[in-house]
Amino acid sequence: SEAVDTLGLMHYMESMRLITVIKTFTNTSNENVTVTDTNFSNVAVRLYLPRRAPDGLRRAMVYFHGGGWCLGDASMESYEHMSQRISNELNAVIVSVNYRLAPEHRFPIPFEDVYSVTKFFLQPRVLSQYGVDPARVCVAGDSAGGNLAAAVAQQLLEDPEVKTKLKAQVLLYPALQVLDLDLPSYRDNDNKPVLTKSLMVRFWSEYFTSDPSLREAMASNRHVPAELGHLFQFVNWSHLLPEEMRKAHVYTGPTYGSEALARRYPGLLDPRASPLLASDAQLRPLPHTYILTCEHDVLRDDGVMYAQRLRAAGVRVTHDHAQNAFHGALSFLMWPLDLAVGHQLFNRYMEWLNENL
Repeated sequence: SEAVDTLGLMHYMESMRLITVIKTFTNTSNENVTVTDTNFSNVAVRLYLPRRAPDGLRRAMVYFHGGGWCLGDASMESYEHMSQRISNELNAVIVSVNYRLAPEHRFPIPFEDVYSVTKFFLQPRVLSQYGVDPARVCVAGDSAGGNLAAAVAQQLLEDPEVKTKLKAQVLLYPALQVLDLDLPSYRDNDNKPVLTKSLMVRFWSEYFTSDPSLREAMASNRHVPAELGHLFQFVNWSHLLPEEMRKAHVYTGPTYGSEALARRYPGLLDPRASPLLASDAQLRPLPHTYILTCEHDVLRDDGVMYAQRLRAAGVRVTHDHAQNAFHGALSFLMWPLDLAVGHQLFNRYMEWLNENL
């Protein structure tokens, strides 16, 4: 992909997208679940409706796929497999959202897409149309989708038009902040499989702009200006990470960068892009939260710090930390590297959903 990009033949993300397209399924209704591709609030969604007769109202999940805001699709094999299983085994309605992707549609468009779908679905008439219990709806997502789920859960609390409260938020190895890209997890997993530091920096920068100067500033962790230094308290890993994750790493505080960049790309410091920047008061009313983090993952510390901040704010948190897993452990259920671990984690996750949704 890098070579194609350097030669100017195709945008880097377009060439990566070709790989994900191979893994998609058109329509996969079966004896257990009816699958429909439709639109909610003018955004494409894939809807999973269980065929089993409900014993009362059903629970529901609004799901946002991963892929660095640039790649991925609800119909990819791993998402299809997860949605089918959750819908069938939990007798739940799943709305899997095909939000528009960067670089064609940069921040805040992917966020706005998932937000408008969630808001549409939470309307009492829509919930009742699908036989959903308004007290048993969650938002969920993995990686960049976990970022979107966390941002949606926060924004719903600020929205006077939304009366339905979420029962839970599910964040699977989420990306939650772009302030500090030199956390211990970025250092420890710089070149680990699936998601290297340079690829994550690329995803973050493409979410905002194609301007390479932002990517270069992010790569050296000099993209936040000094006058916004107060925001670092929300991502200060020296007191938000447990000692075993800080290990031999020394916290030196931020190295500041150009004001011009932050002014040009204000999304950089927007909680809708970095949910870890929300204040404690904004975190307090959030619903019961499930966070999965993987040891061998640049995004590990984002999830760990969010779990810590939510707990400190009084939110109920279940944090599963997978000691021997890589980023994407659940999405790669079919993947030999993590097969046993993936199944184990998925079964734990299903148990949690069954008990808490």
